[in-house]
Amino acid sequence: MKIIPLALLALTLYGCSPKPQTQQAPPPPALPVAAIASGTQTTYQEYPASIEGTVNVEVRPQVSGTLDKVFVDEGAFVSAGEPIFKINEQPYRAALNNALASLHAAEAAAGNAQLEVDKLTPLVENKVVSDYQLKTAKAAYQVAKANIESAKANVATAEINVGYTLIKAPVSGYIGRLLKKQGSLVTPQDVEALTQLSDVHDVHVYFSLGEKDFISFKEQYPGETLKDKLKRLPLVSLVLADGSEYAKQGKIDVIDGQFDKTTGAITIRANFANPQGLLRAGNTGKIRLSLQHTDALIVPESATVEMQDKVFVFALADSNKVKKVAIDILGKSGENYLVKDGVKAGDQIVLSGLDHLQEGEVIAPQKAADKVAALK
Repeated sequence: MKIIPLALLALTLYGCSPKPQTQQAPPPPALPVAAIASGTQTTYQEYPASIEGTVNVEVRPQVSGTLDKVFVDEGAFVSAGEPIFKINEQPYRAALNNALASLHAAEAAAGNAQLEVDKLTPLVENKVVSDYQLKTAKAAYQVAKANIESAKANVATAEINVGYTLIKAPVSGYIGRLLKKQGSLVTPQDVEALTQLSDVHDVHVYFSLGEKDFISFKEQYPGETLKDKLKRLPLVSLVLADGSEYAKQGKIDVIDGQFDKTTGAITIRANFANPQGLLRAGNTGKIRLSLQHTDALIVPESATVEMQDKVFVFALADSNKVKKVAIDILGKSGENYLVKDGVKAGDQIVLSGLDHLQEGEVIAPQKAADKVAALK
């Protein structure tokens, strides 16, 4: 019987105990938002490039012989016509002397033949000898004259060969590696040239564009034909191997006539002035092309997240909910992405605090700026 009052007492005490309070939901996070703006922006793309002199000449011997002298050193600048190598000329000098002796002999034979004609002419006129003998003498004289011409040609060839023993610079430029040293035997059939000579007062920089990039490249600039477009193309920059930018800008002046079937790319040439000779044939670098985009949508890179090779922004939807939207990036200008599709001008996007933001989450938008374009 004592158990019942104790149970009633426990129920009374439980009824008098305070009820647990319901936990309130945290306030939505306050995040900065701004409207997407559009405008004209410039993007830059870089393409691997190779540098060559406007004139690259392989210096090769025209005659065989021993290399007697080397007048220059590797890397030296030479002017057109300046001697570079000397081949032993003695065999060719002897051949020239022999050709000259043959010429003199031919001239003497022609003189004898002329005398014979002169002797027979009056005899034929007086009918002392037959006309046949005079005709034979005249024919012999013509042969003698032909022998003179042949001997002169041999002399000229011998003189040319003697001249070939002194190898001169065909153009002004810088000497490459000297693959043959003094005392080496050289021939015109050698696989390797004696050296290379590069005229680098101006340099040609070659780079390639894939088919898609080339179509985009052509569409950027006005002109009915490629020739018209070349005249209106902006100057291009050259990024050197160390990442620095070459001080002078270049001009695209040649576009190849066809695509390479192997690589699917087309070669383009830009010309750069090189008055100080800082660029040399064989250098590498990158051509930096500028492309202008009109009415491009501008989105700060910091306002995007990348997932599975796609780039997203959090757009502000109804009731201050955020929606994750994939965007199609056209290019990059500074710290901004240029967007082709996915959003439109005037859309509100979240600028920061994206790490913990979830699809459909409600936020307290804070107007960070009127236009995203101001955030550069």
